Amino acid sequence: MHALGRRNVELGLVLLGAIVTGGAYTLMALGRTASLPADIGPFLGVVLGLLLAAHVATRLLAKGADPVLLPVAALLNGLGYVFIARIDNDLAGLQATWTMIGIGAYVATLVLVRRPNDLGRYKWTFAIIGLGLLALPFVPGVGRLINGSRIWVSIGPVNFQPGEFAKIALAIFFAGYLVEKREVLAMATWRVGPFWLPEPRHLGPVAVAWAASLVIMVGQRDLGSSLLFFALFVVMLWVATERTSYLVLGAVLFAAGAVLAWTTFDHVQQRVSIWLDPWSDPLDDGFQIVQSMFAFAWGGLTGTGLGLGDPTRIPEVQNDFIFAAIGEELGLLGAAAVMAGYLLMIGGGLRVAMRADRPFEKLLATGLTTILGVQAFIIMAGVTRVLPLTGVTLPFVSYGGSSLVANYVLLALLVRISDVTAGRLGEVPTRPNRRARRWARQEAKAAKAGAAA
Repeated sequence: MHALGRRNVELGLVLLGAIVTGGAYTLMALGRTASLPADIGPFLGVVLGLLLAAHVATRLLAKGADPVLLPVAALLNGLGYVFIARIDNDLAGLQATWTMIGIGAYVATLVLVRRPNDLGRYKWTFAIIGLGLLALPFVPGVGRLINGSRIWVSIGPVNFQPGEFAKIALAIFFAGYLVEKREVLAMATWRVGPFWLPEPRHLGPVAVAWAASLVIMVGQRDLGSSLLFFALFVVMLWVATERTSYLVLGAVLFAAGAVLAWTTFDHVQQRVSIWLDPWSDPLDDGFQIVQSMFAFAWGGLTGTGLGLGDPTRIPEVQNDFIFAAIGEELGLLGAAAVMAGYLLMIGGGLRVAMRADRPFEKLLATGLTTILGVQAFIIMAGVTRVLPLTGVTLPFVSYGGSSLVANYVLLALLVRISDVTAGRLGEVPTRPNRRARRWARQEAKAAKAGAAA
């Protein structure tokens, strides 16, 4: 599809997302108070304005980008805002502020990152930044212990989770290092039991960075992020080397690590016990899981209706359990629609990776897509008891400024990779630069003067 056609498709999808968000907000208000709120007009205007600003930025700065990524992210963001407003008006105001900051970060990333391949030159810088961000919550006077996890940092009035940005920095590092060493990493000359691995000196640096991130995450009791970093490392290593043995080895290491964590850490044993039998302590440790199961049951196929359920019975429903609130008020169909949105984003990200013609961009797009897909799977699987519950957010939907801003930066990187790939494939009409246009005018003027003479 031509670049102009892509942007027109994106505009149509963005407008559709704004209509769906506005309609959901209206239904939610009618379900709660049976009357339209006074702020319905300003709300629709702000939603449309933010989405159009992101679209205009993409149209001007990334003409050849994939037309599906931004509208799906905006729709998920809008739906998440509606449910946050349904739960707590004060949190809705904060989430609106973070949405504006997130879209600003999206635009800033498109402005600053014009050639994604250049990021690979600073891979060691991103490795230091990523590990430094992960270790920041351990700094005395800065780190904060909240709900049993030391993943927060407070600097003045601002609280944020540095791990949300660390995952992007480490994805850039992994992509840069694995592309540089992909040939030697694909050559297995060192035997460990039934597995053949590359020389330790080649695999060592990236393995050390991965292991350090896992150790820090375990120390912070952030099991969801630990699983996310593990999956990111294994998938990117497999894609870079095209060796299936790394997937097998990763599965073995994951199983061994899971058993070790279960036998070593009390909080892991508690999570697994709650997962297996939340009814053993339904009024304390298992309370959230039990209430989320009731929420899905009450939702049924079509849901109770927006504003007609009672999701506030679940503690912290705006964070870990917002998918349960969606399942209660929109039912199985609404929950399936949310999952379909993530599948569209994952498919779009993998399409960007497949079309990329440079190894670093291909691997980075794969890593960024893995972050989105695995994170969404972990939290939705935890809420529905497919996996033990872990404390990660549902991308673009859950309440949280750090997650929202980081995911918009991640989205902008995918959009930029898609755009530069389209330019190299000749799908974006090239415009002559200023010097070329000035030279053409001078040549035309000289030719005209010569003809007059």
